[in-house]
Amino acid sequence: MGRTRYHARWVLPIVAPPIDDGTVVVEDDRIAWVGPRAQAPAGGTDDDLGDAVLMPGLVNAHTHLELTVMRGFLENLPFFEWVRTLARARRHGLDAAALLDSARLGIAEGLRAGVTTYADTGDSTAAFDALRELGARGIAYREVFGPDPAQVEASMAGLRASVDAMRARETPLVRVGVSPHAPYSVSDVLFEAVAAYAAAERLPVAVHIAEGEDESMLVERAQGPFADFLRSRGIDVEPRARSPVTLLERCGVLAARPLLIHAVRADAPDIAAMARHRCTVAHCPASNAKLAHGIAPLLEMLDAGLDVGLGSDSMASNNRMDILGEGRLASFQQRVRTRRVDALPAAQVLDLATRGGARALGLGNAVGVLAEGFQADLAAFDLHGLNGPVHDAAAALVHAGESPARRTVVAGRVRVRDGVVLHEDPSLAARVQAHADAMDRWRRADT
Repeated sequence: MGRTRYHARWVLPIVAPPIDDGTVVVEDDRIAWVGPRAQAPAGGTDDDLGDAVLMPGLVNAHTHLELTVMRGFLENLPFFEWVRTLARARRHGLDAAALLDSARLGIAEGLRAGVTTYADTGDSTAAFDALRELGARGIAYREVFGPDPAQVEASMAGLRASVDAMRARETPLVRVGVSPHAPYSVSDVLFEAVAAYAAAERLPVAVHIAEGEDESMLVERAQGPFADFLRSRGIDVEPRARSPVTLLERCGVLAARPLLIHAVRADAPDIAAMARHRCTVAHCPASNAKLAHGIAPLLEMLDAGLDVGLGSDSMASNNRMDILGEGRLASFQQRVRTRRVDALPAAQVLDLATRGGARALGLGNAVGVLAEGFQADLAAFDLHGLNGPVHDAAAALVHAGESPARRTVVAGRVRVRDGVVLHEDPSLAARVQAHADAMDRWRRADT
């Protein structure tokens, strides 16, 4: 790949002050130099981005890429009905080809929006395969389910077989993890088994937790729609813990330092436990709002020293992959919640979207900042469309900027040029629409 000098009106290293008229020099897959353009080392190819902000590639700390085909499919449903309809539609309406195409489309959308790293949870190899194919970076957390304690051996056998097959195909960019899905779909004994397995195999862990009221009712009082559903399947349901986070601590999951997805209903003791075990968090403000779960105590988690990244969640619960937009919404929500006008300023939003997400995924030594020796994951966004003025590049980008990215670079390779994903399959969108049409036919027949 050689040397490329990326020049931009503003360079935001994240770990250092903004640089006016800056340059980032990339040697092969790594950053070799960051600083003012006038002082940049000579040689190599020049890529002048003009009136753009050049920054680290964005990190999407929580996705379900295989569900991109469900964009707009599950609108306005209560959470229990949303979960059950999603599960049935995925099982009956989507085959392996549909899931792979869906993941491809989701990754392409993220690349256009400057996302270079994805933390995906899924019940197939679709996201793992698509990340490898499209040259993006990520962790594919293989989901495991089993609300009945009698299922634990079968669930673990299936998980081990899936993970072994995926690990054999890991690359420097794409790794494998595990995800015991959520308290309403995983028994206590399965949580314990997955935690022990992950510790023995040194696998990263992600889990949906403290997301909404129905989950809390199940765990704390053995009540609500999930409790009724499990009882209808002949599964004993009793109160399990003071809170969903407490449940994970008792089952040994917090000891695995998991990525905790959502944490909307985490209270002060929960946050203290999360910090004590050095857990990390994927904050998904748009999904949390769209599903009416609430606003997570983000500022309290940050004050406790937790590493937090921003996630889009699936297109089934958000409809778009826009990490800068997630950050803007997160800032506004925290200001409304706390009535503090200084809550989550733009520079901190960009930190969450880059370094915070990288640290939350255990990748903080490789990506998330512009610094010598780090992987050359870059995103550049035009600001000329604002028609001026720009007083603060971070504030302009967070509060007024728009995608697509001018450039998206992963490990030194350009993946998006001027808003266009390079080498994108021109028939992909049509195929995903055909899969969506098939799902609609299934739904009409099912009802």
